Amino acid sequence: MYLGKQVRLERIINRETGRTIIVPMDHGVTIGAVDGLIDMRETVNDMALGGADAVLMHKGLVRCSHRNAGKDVGLIVHLSASTMLSPQGNTKTLVGTVEEGIKHGADCVSVHVNLGDPNERLMLADLGRVAAACDDWHMPLLAMMYARGPAIKNGYAPDVVAHCARVGVELGADIVKVPYTGDMESFADVVSSCCVPVVIAGGERMESTRDVLQMVHDAIKAGGAGISMGRNVFQHPNRIQLVRALRAIVHENATVEEALAIVGE
Repeated sequence: MYLGKQVRLERIINRETGRTIIVPMDHGVTIGAVDGLIDMRETVNDMALGGADAVLMHKGLVRCSHRNAGKDVGLIVHLSASTMLSPQGNTKTLVGTVEEGIKHGADCVSVHVNLGDPNERLMLADLGRVAAACDDWHMPLLAMMYARGPAIKNGYAPDVVAHCARVGVELGADIVKVPYTGDMESFADVVSSCCVPVVIAGGERMESTRDVLQMVHDAIKAGGAGISMGRNVFQHPNRIQLVRALRAIVHENATVEEALAIVGE
């Protein structure tokens, strides 16, 4: 691995634990302005205060969230987009380049692929092109890999998630993001089939803090490298303490009960 890519990865993945806490904030393009992402500087500052390793956003939000002060946090610039207004909302298209990510100070870029979508081939081609550019510029690549399409009966099925993760690895991703399969044994199989860090998505907003922490705890115990979790983090009523609790689990191997105590629940 080139030194430039290694240096950037170390701003995303903790060099001591090999794990990471990423907070994605790319929801505005897909579904519009959402609670928790109105004042971007405040949200990024809260994530940094809590101890997140990186935040993820589209290129236009970088200017709205740069704080000029405070605790440092890694930056991932997201290159894929689609909107809920489109009849082909699961088809992601590239709206940015690796070069733009570099200009915006990114430590990593990310691409979203929905396997099983009728336009899967276009998204795979995009992933391939971005991976090649990342190699040219020594830029880490996070691949968000999901199974979403008319023939997909269960996008959380262990064999389906494992397939998604493997596609990301084989096409050049340095970090792969997939849904959690629901149990440690099956997720351990997903992780074992990948030679790069695997992080879990947060999915829909959960009402129970315990459920969030339990899922993260179990994913880490199964060999996962951390989380890339948005709404369950930045929309939490006590989000700074929640990030601290997640950090305790991800980087310090805390129990769910210990993490709940940090949140104050």
